[in-house]
Amino acid sequence: MDSCDVLIVGGGPAGSSCAWALQRAGLETILLDKRTFPREKLCGGWITPAVLDELEINHAEYERGRVFQPITGFRTGIMGRVEVETEYGKPVSYGIRRFEFDDFQLRRCGARIMEGAPLESLERSQDGWIANGEIKARMVIGAGGTFCPVARVLGADARQESAVVAQEIEFEMTGEQREGCAIRAEIPELYFCSDMKGYGWCFRKGNFLNVGLGRMDRSSLKRHVAEFLRFLKEAGKLAFDLPASMLGHAYLLYREIRRNIVADGVLLIGDSAGLAYSMSGEGIRPAIESGLLAAKTVVEANGRYGQEELEKYRASLISRFGNPEKHWSSSVGKYVRPELIAGAARTLLANSWFSRHVILDRWFLHLNEPALNFEMPRTIIPAVERSVGVGAGS
Repeated sequence: MDSCDVLIVGGGPAGSSCAWALQRAGLETILLDKRTFPREKLCGGWITPAVLDELEINHAEYERGRVFQPITGFRTGIMGRVEVETEYGKPVSYGIRRFEFDDFQLRRCGARIMEGAPLESLERSQDGWIANGEIKARMVIGAGGTFCPVARVLGADARQESAVVAQEIEFEMTGEQREGCAIRAEIPELYFCSDMKGYGWCFRKGNFLNVGLGRMDRSSLKRHVAEFLRFLKEAGKLAFDLPASMLGHAYLLYREIRRNIVADGVLLIGDSAGLAYSMSGEGIRPAIESGLLAAKTVVEANGRYGQEELEKYRASLISRFGNPEKHWSSSVGKYVRPELIAGAARTLLANSWFSRHVILDRWFLHLNEPALNFEMPRTIIPAVERSVGVGAGS
């Protein structure tokens, strides 16, 4: 029987960031993932400078042999209407490929990594959990995305939840395709659907191009994706057809989340907790921050992993991201008809001030939120106590 202080299920940005912080604090951590890295991962893929600061990633180290596209502005609007270009004059974000970024983070986290190993069983033991009948852990953290098996243990059913559905593709362009692509690498383009229930993006990262669209309603996704691709060609942004079919995925927005994210000896982080930003759907930064906040909670619990001790994690999420039950967009939707919201949005999205200071600064880049900055405490659990284990609720 293998053993550890903390078992993390899922090796994406949330899981690897949490493992990185736990290992630095002195907790023995095993990270389990059903895939073998590097692995393909559908994602628009950009990270802000705050993410680099939080993870102490050196620019020069990361961009050596990897895609690291500086983003200095955005082009935004509603498809077929007025477009607004916002230029910051400096990098406000960086385009990355999840194929590379996730593998980089996983290799530097310091945890013991078990790849190609899905979580097939998770059972209670006297002093914690037993995973797959062979890994004994005093604490389990679910970081396996929307359909995380740890979330299912806590009662989550993604089929019954309100999720954003998306289709996208990322590919390396040929010389001919590069000539037929009017998208500038430093200026990604974002275009909202006319009903404001989703948006599409066209994002160039060096020789790679990522195109996709996400919406809150599954039934009309295919139609809106087709309209978006037609818009890109008719507007002269892409002069070629996509080289392959777009693939689909789903994720939960923070304002919609109703999952139980804390239980005795268990926490959920990242997409398994439904932490994608409510207005943009971007999930990398909240995944990383939730991983760091979860690690801080676990270390400060000092071996006492009952729900009462771990509730500090829920409080830290609300402090950082707000209360999902009181999100302003949900309140507005209760009292204002959708067509009125869409009409107002069409006017506002044509305004350069609103596009910059609300759409980009607050909804997409979160420039008003500084990087997490706290000193991770080191565990002070006595070695003998750690070796025999402490009950999850003790």
